[in-house]
Amino acid sequence: MDKKEKVAVILLNLGGPDSLKAVKPFLFNLFYDPAIIALNNPWRWVAAKILSRKRAPIAREIYKKIGNKSPILDQTKAQATALENALNAEDESEYCCFISMRYWHPFSCDVVKNVKKYAPDRMVLLSLYPHYSITTIGSSLIDWAKNAQKSGLDVPYRVVRDYPEDMGFIEAHVHMIQEEIKKIGSLDDYRILYSAHGLPEKVIEAGDPYRQHTENTCRHIQEKLGHPDHAVCFQSRVGPLKWIEPYTDDEIRRAGEEAKSLIIVPISFVSEHSETLVELDMDYREIAKESGVKNYIRIGAIGCHPAYISTLAKLTKAAFK
Repeated sequence: MDKKEKVAVILLNLGGPDSLKAVKPFLFNLFYDPAIIALNNPWRWVAAKILSRKRAPIAREIYKKIGNKSPILDQTKAQATALENALNAEDESEYCCFISMRYWHPFSCDVVKNVKKYAPDRMVLLSLYPHYSITTIGSSLIDWAKNAQKSGLDVPYRVVRDYPEDMGFIEAHVHMIQEEIKKIGSLDDYRILYSAHGLPEKVIEAGDPYRQHTENTCRHIQEKLGHPDHAVCFQSRVGPLKWIEPYTDDEIRRAGEEAKSLIIVPISFVSEHSETLVELDMDYREIAKESGVKNYIRIGAIGCHPAYISTLAKLTKAAFK
């Protein structure tokens, strides 16, 4: 019997602190990324030190509200298991999923060693960011390439870097929104807000396709739902730079002024983060209440939704075709 070909699938994601003690070093890693702060050293190192020290107390308070850590690793592990099962349901190849995080454990420098031990015939680098940005998957790919080269991991590979218009990804969102619509019966007084993580405007002006990708996803979902009252908006801005607009909190206030109820869809997050569990569920819910928004419904992140997992499996298998 022929030996099965071995394929390593590397799930690339942001990562998050796994304890309150990890918050400050996690933030340092984030700010030290040249894709986030484009300064030469030693200035980038100095900026990362100052910003992480300044931001850490605020971030710790956020993580205290959700169990003293980020839920992202546990949720990514669940996605990896679901994907591995889907890929191995047919027996033409053996697939093994690995998780590589950008700013906290497991780091790519450690993951490449585990992949090397597995000794795959091929690799697929799979983005868990549906929309491309140099600040997210772009940075993760640069980091992976550097560490793979350093460790001598020389295996043919392909990259799935984004999938903003893939139908399984769209269907997962549509299905979850429709489930909520069934509960409320009518969308007459509702506006759908698609809330994506923001970016500084200068990143988009430099040619980053993130905003366009996000809007394309929302357009496809809207075509399926057919509900005209919606807006695409951006959350989680920090620092003095101008970020892409409209801002989610401003759109929530506008909805209140117009006596609208809201369905909030976290469109750029495939797992729950502090941005969904604290910012959307707590901070923005409070803004909605203060602004007179009657009903505030937040759709969950798509996580292990079967349509999303099947999209990831399809994209992985198609990567070498």
